[in-house]
Amino acid sequence: MDDTRQKINLKNIIEKLKLDIIVNTTKMPDITVADLNRPGLELTGYFDYFAYDRVQILGRTEISYLEGLPEDVRKSRLEKFFSYDIPCVIITRSLVPPPELTAIAEKSNKPVLGTRTATTLFMSRLTDFLESELAPRTTMHGVLVDIYGIGILIIGESGIGKSETAVELIKRGHRLVADDAVEIKQSTEGVLIGTAPKLIRHFLEVRGLGVIDVRTIFGAGSIRNDIKIEMVIELVEWEKYQEGDRLGLEEEKTKILDSYITKKTIPIRPGRNLAAILEVAAMDFRLKALGYNAALEFSKRLIEEISKNKQED
Repeated sequence: MDDTRQKINLKNIIEKLKLDIIVNTTKMPDITVADLNRPGLELTGYFDYFAYDRVQILGRTEISYLEGLPEDVRKSRLEKFFSYDIPCVIITRSLVPPPELTAIAEKSNKPVLGTRTATTLFMSRLTDFLESELAPRTTMHGVLVDIYGIGILIIGESGIGKSETAVELIKRGHRLVADDAVEIKQSTEGVLIGTAPKLIRHFLEVRGLGVIDVRTIFGAGSIRNDIKIEMVIELVEWEKYQEGDRLGLEEEKTKILDSYITKKTIPIRPGRNLAAILEVAAMDFRLKALGYNAALEFSKRLIEEISKNKQED
C-alpha cells in the first residue's frame, strides 16, 4: 500500500466554489488542513492559540468589529494577523473589507478571496469539499466489486483467480468497480470509499485473454465508479489455508488506513464456485447488519440441545 499526505491547491478551491479574487498573489498555496477558522479572538489581539494553518473566514461579525476599531489599532491587529503563515482569507456575503486589510495582505503576499454566500452555509460547503479532497488515501492491489450493494474487496496472490471470479460475478448481474489497482479514500473514520484509477476504469485483465472493456461487453449496468468497502475477501491456496473457527463466531478484521474492515479468508481449489461463495458472504454480511447472526443462532441451539440432553440423563 502507498499512503500519501493529501493537499489541494487554492486555485482549485477558487474554481470549484467560484470565489472572487480580492487580493491576488504571485503563488497560490496548497491547503493541507480541512478545518476552518474564524479569527474572532485574534482580531481582539489574542494570538496564543491561533490556528493559522487553516483557511481564515471573515464574516459580518469580524468585518464589523474591524470597522469599529480605531485606525491605528486595526492596522496593528491586521499586521500581526498577516504576519502568520496563513494560507488565505475568505470574506463572505460580498462584504467590503477595510482598506488596511487589502493593503497589508498585498504587502504580506497573502491571498484574499470573496464569496456572496452566507458565512455558515459557505463554511459548510467548503468543509465538505476539503474533507473529501484531503481525506487519507491509499492504493491496494485487488479487485473491488459490488455484490448485492455490498462493496467487497477481493485480495490474494497474483494469479490466484481474483479477476476470473470478478468476471463470473459480473455475468451473474453484479458490478465491477476496480480491477488490479483499487484507490481507497477514508472519507470519515470507519468509512472507506473505493474506486479505480481513471486510466484503468471499467477495464479488467483476464489471463489468457488480455484486457477487456467490461462496460462494452456486459453493458453500462455492469460497472459503477465507486462504492463503500464493507468486506475484504482474501483468496488463498487450499494447502496454505489455516483452519480456525469453522462456525464463524470469531469475526476477523483487517486494517486499511485507520479503519477496521470485516475480513474473510476463502481457500480455493478446483471445483469450488467462488462467485457463489462471495454472493453468500455478501448476503450473510447484510443479515448480520440487520441483527441476525447464523453462527450465534446455531451455537445457541447447540448449547440448548446439550443442556436438554444433560437434564434427561
